[in-house]
Amino acid sequence: MIRKYAHIIWDWNGTLFNDAELCADVFSNLLKKYGHSPVTFEEYREIFTFPVRNYYETSGFDFSKHSFEVVGREWMDEYEERKKSCSLFEDTVETLSFIKSLGISQHILSAYPEESLNRMVKITGIENYFSHIVGLDHIYATGKTDLGLKLVKQLNTDGKILFIGDTVHDFEVAQAIGADCILISNGHQAESKLLETGTMVLDSLSSLISK
Repeated sequence: MIRKYAHIIWDWNGTLFNDAELCADVFSNLLKKYGHSPVTFEEYREIFTFPVRNYYETSGFDFSKHSFEVVGREWMDEYEERKKSCSLFEDTVETLSFIKSLGISQHILSAYPEESLNRMVKITGIENYFSHIVGLDHIYATGKTDLGLKLVKQLNTDGKILFIGDTVHDFEVAQAIGADCILISNGHQAESKLLETGTMVLDSLSSLISK
């Protein structure tokens, strides 16, 4: 199935980079700091959404009392301090290598700030797999549909595109840019949420190799 695509666009956080548990822990620390109940990892996966401001509000934040910009910066500061405790999913390199061997062009499209994204891709040693690495120009994870539309224009191809991510928003972006979509269920959103999209949902990156 993978062989029919000219391009594969990857999400980063929770798809190639295994940071969902860290993100849930950072979010719980923020909740406790502001007097709200912390969440478990599974609770986090049930409420996670884009834009991220929405799940903050679901968890009790009142942004008429506290600035989302300040709270979001606090989250990012702790995440940046701790992110090197995370790593790529164990099957990331194997999967990227297999796709490269098929002659398929690979790219990253992320709601993570682009400067930090490029740095982390380089640190993890996989930058040479990608033709384009695209992220936001701010820290507030508002979404990436517009970035996806711009990326597709840069690809300048009539070939089929596959977007691989771990959230419902990734499916929404795929629809907006005219790409097929596969979602991986071991990232930031619960499998039940992903299945509601009706697209293919797999439990690991290595499952792609047999598709």
